[in-house]
Amino acid sequence: MEKPIVHPSIPIIVGVISMALSAIFVKMTTADSGVTAFYRMLFSVLLLSPILLWKYTHEFKKLSKGDWWLTAIAGIFLSFHFILWFESLNYTSVASSTVLVTMQPLFAFVGTYIFFKERISIKTLVAGVVAISGSVLIGYGDFQVSGSALYGDVLALIACALITSYLLVGQGVRKRLSLMTYTFLVYSFSTITLFFYVIATGESFGPYPAEEWVWFFLLALIPNLFGHSLFNWALKWMSTNVISVSILFEPVGAAILAYFILNEGLSWSQIAGGSVVIAGIVLFVIDFEKIKSKLIRN
Repeated sequence: MEKPIVHPSIPIIVGVISMALSAIFVKMTTADSGVTAFYRMLFSVLLLSPILLWKYTHEFKKLSKGDWWLTAIAGIFLSFHFILWFESLNYTSVASSTVLVTMQPLFAFVGTYIFFKERISIKTLVAGVVAISGSVLIGYGDFQVSGSALYGDVLALIACALITSYLLVGQGVRKRLSLMTYTFLVYSFSTITLFFYVIATGESFGPYPAEEWVWFFLLALIPNLFGHSLFNWALKWMSTNVISVSILFEPVGAAILAYFILNEGLSWSQIAGGSVVIAGIVLFVIDFEKIKSKLIRN
């Protein structure tokens, strides 16, 4: 195997920071959640278009009618994930929201267990319970602050369930297409969905001051394209297990950035609950990967 131009740990660290900036950029905007999500996806599609047209258009021939439907549904799930997550940031803190959204591996396992009958071990079950107890602790602490903070936590959890649905629906199509083509298609369907959502809700497409357009563009460039691309690049040399665990440190980075940039403090329940959630998910991912490795060997 060829040697990477830099040690894979460096892109992973940069990728985590890039993902952590997502919540910060959303907090910096004044636009409605649907509009922010729309421009994030629109700019992402525009940035991907030249590469797709140059190299990947032949892959459209691989798509069946069912693939088009599944890709469209995945894009719809992704759209509402962004809407609800961005909306949650209007009610709760960056720390609480990002911790709850990163419970995606737990939601994913529930989905694969129900729909694909994947195995479950006692260790995995315990790790899941630990993570859930941490989220309950965060919710309890936020409820003590205000009911609206708890409402934001609930929105973040629903957003987490939606991103899991997006991944589960599209995984079959993804196996037949390159990452670039699949991402472009899902982002395109997501953009279309968000366009009609903005019209239906009466949110405004603009005009906005120049600063707003900077945040929209940065949301597309850094978390969407830069962050995810670095993780996908690192997968060539690092295990999925390492990448999965690394992504879980996104809320840690987001909380630190929110403290220095947005002056958001951390309550005892956020620190304790967030630590419990991350610990539970780390244990969950590690044990889940062990189960998959055993199944592959057998």
